[in-house]
Amino acid sequence: MAGSILIVDDDPVQRRLLQAAVTRFGYEPVLADGGEAALATLDSAAGSAISAVVLDLAMPGIDGIGVLEAMRERDMRTPVIVQTAQGGIDTVVTAMRNGAFDFVVKPASPERLRTAIANALKVEALGEDARRSRKKAGAVSFKDIVTRSPAMDKVIRLAQKAAGSDIPILIEGESGVGKELVARAIQGSGERRAKPFVTVNCGAIPENLVESILFGHEKGSFTGATEKHTGKFVEAHGGTLFLDEIGDLPLDVQVKLLRAVQDGEVDPVGGKSTLKVDIRLISATHRDLLQQVKDGKFREDLFYRLNVYPIVVPPLRERRADIAHLVRHFMARVTAGRGGAPRINAISERALAMLEAYDWPGNIRQLENAVFRASVLCEGDVLTEEEFPQIRAQVEGSVDLGGDESAPAQTAATPQVVEPPVTLRPSGMLEALDERGNVRSLAAVELEMIKLAIEHYRGQMSEVARRLGIGRSTLYRKLKEHGIDPEDGRPNGSAAS
Repeated sequence: MAGSILIVDDDPVQRRLLQAAVTRFGYEPVLADGGEAALATLDSAAGSAISAVVLDLAMPGIDGIGVLEAMRERDMRTPVIVQTAQGGIDTVVTAMRNGAFDFVVKPASPERLRTAIANALKVEALGEDARRSRKKAGAVSFKDIVTRSPAMDKVIRLAQKAAGSDIPILIEGESGVGKELVARAIQGSGERRAKPFVTVNCGAIPENLVESILFGHEKGSFTGATEKHTGKFVEAHGGTLFLDEIGDLPLDVQVKLLRAVQDGEVDPVGGKSTLKVDIRLISATHRDLLQQVKDGKFREDLFYRLNVYPIVVPPLRERRADIAHLVRHFMARVTAGRGGAPRINAISERALAMLEAYDWPGNIRQLENAVFRASVLCEGDVLTEEEFPQIRAQVEGSVDLGGDESAPAQTAATPQVVEPPVTLRPSGMLEALDERGNVRSLAAVELEMIKLAIEHYRGQMSEVARRLGIGRSTLYRKLKEHGIDPEDGRPNGSAAS
């Protein structure tokens, strides 16, 4: 499967090595010498052609974690494989918390890197197919909202009442809770169900183009306006306009939006006449708009025009009863999107309990991505804790530093919950939390890592030191501090714990 791979590393030697490897694997490399250059590439027109990112974590300026955070804020779903010279638990857990798809420890073997890239591209391709199939689907109704939670009953009741009118609606809630799905259900249950549903992510539009995209522009009205453009308000005429992240609109555009909401009129940039529009307006935000008003970042008159009928969608952590139903729904969706003979037909009780224990800061969108990735890459016919390393790393405080490679698999249409045999913690894993749930001291984790490295490399101290990223003299000093005999890696007397 061909694709463009963005290689991000400030070390020119590492960039050349990765470039050669990626080219040898049959992919097209795109190079960036740091975090700033990487984000600029992803933000540009060429960014849409990037299928995966190989990202170094330790870089000057915007480091790898900074790039991951920026990608998450911009809702960029391109899978990222992080690479680091330090395979310590803190580094890996931080990367996973920020959305890394996979990680490799330098120097990574060509086969390890090839497998990581192939898995990332497979998930990306299937995810794109699933997104396209959802776009082709017909109108959404309230029956399409997967929930068994009392917290969502009020949301659905309020939305059903609003569907029969054209009253302006403001949907509030954290990112990823399903605000757009609620908006589509409102549109799909009202009189405008057969009319256009036009979505605008106000936070993703460059500030200098917001007015043009919303209201349109005439040819030659500004540099680069080579042809006439119909704005989103006109596109939605007769139907519904959904303004997502409306709290990110610049103040000067808010003035024009207020007029459009009040009078149903828009002025295209460079236009000589006003256009009348008939739309149903639904807005959404993850911000506290009232606080934005107090801070002078959002117009008070516009706030009250939009906040006529507020609906607050609760975060997933407040509706944990929905997690099991959502997991099965997403597993079935993966199966439907792939076609062919299904193979995965279950999720273990322990894996499900782990998912229900997690707080899901990215909400339903994060859960969907996690289930999709696990379903595609699962080797067996049951999803287990092993298929959710990012979640497991945070719930249990442990992370696999040397597990087996994942391979693509198919899923079943009707997954059931089963309980696999209890297994011991695999080798190559460290516990980050103690028996009381508190974070272990760095000294304790360091000692366990040294022991693991000595055992893994069978006492070859030069290799142990190199892999731990320290000098041999430092290694021997640390061994002495912990009372470990360098000859056999075992504690000496009672000094070690």
